[in-house]
Amino acid sequence: MHAGELSGAERRVWAALPAGTRDALAGMPAADLRTLLLTVARDRAATVRPADLPRRWRQDRFVRPARVDPRALAQVEARMWRLLPADVAGVELSPVAPLGTCSAIAPVSQHRIVTTMRATEVVSDPTNALAVEAAERRARAAEVHLAAAHRVLRAQDFGPGASAHFRLFTLVSSARDAGSGRTEARLLIRHLTYWRTVLAELAPSAAPRLHVTAFDAPVLRDRLADTVHPALAADRIPLLDEPERDRGRGYYAGAALRLTLHDGTLEVGDGGLTDWTARLTGDAKERCLVSCLATERLVTHPVDR
Repeated sequence: MHAGELSGAERRVWAALPAGTRDALAGMPAADLRTLLLTVARDRAATVRPADLPRRWRQDRFVRPARVDPRALAQVEARMWRLLPADVAGVELSPVAPLGTCSAIAPVSQHRIVTTMRATEVVSDPTNALAVEAAERRARAAEVHLAAAHRVLRAQDFGPGASAHFRLFTLVSSARDAGSGRTEARLLIRHLTYWRTVLAELAPSAAPRLHVTAFDAPVLRDRLADTVHPALAADRIPLLDEPERDRGRGYYAGAALRLTLHDGTLEVGDGGLTDWTARLTGDAKERCLVSCLATERLVTHPVDR
């Protein structure tokens, strides 16, 4: 990053330090930098008094508890696990992932992620971590389907009253390209069918909807029309084309999906095709679909449970 790319706060901090500090820190061996940062953290923690903790508990959005009944949340997620197809492997993710798990494979700023001092980052999106796990498993399996339920922590401020952390139930699938968008269509049908089953079970009277978009991909647009839509046609939860959608373009590769309630006014899930496992394995023929549902929204909004 060049000096011109620094934020105002970053320029102010670096300007207050001796010349050459930034280059010296950037050039330190990883183990030495970690030792330095841990020493600083230890010294700062030594100044914390017990009376300081309640104030931080009230004021720091990263540490405040979620405003959701954990018993209701556990019941929702237990039902989602029971509805999962048998060939989808459940993964209990670590609270942290390797540094760069999001920014190295997706257009995401590291400033949006809570970075630790041990070359790791707090998981901000389980789909990225599951994609790494899927890439590892693809060497031993013809295709991989994974699921995780995880509380994520994100650094960006979502506004007054919004929590910095929340639960996501996530699916990631990776398989070999079969040509003509056939693999992508099959993975989309798999994920959309599962989410349709979940919404039919947990929120049937909340007017659930599935939405799908093809981004500048004529072949995928054709597969949506001749394969995906017919496979999901016979159900009371509609699958709607959303050609006007622009959000996610550049993040998702070719197609995206959304899950909504209340006739599309409340978004509860999102996803799309990515090139993540292709990049992680160095194999351009890998195809990857990720999707997730924010389970707390099924608890905090008026839906069936």
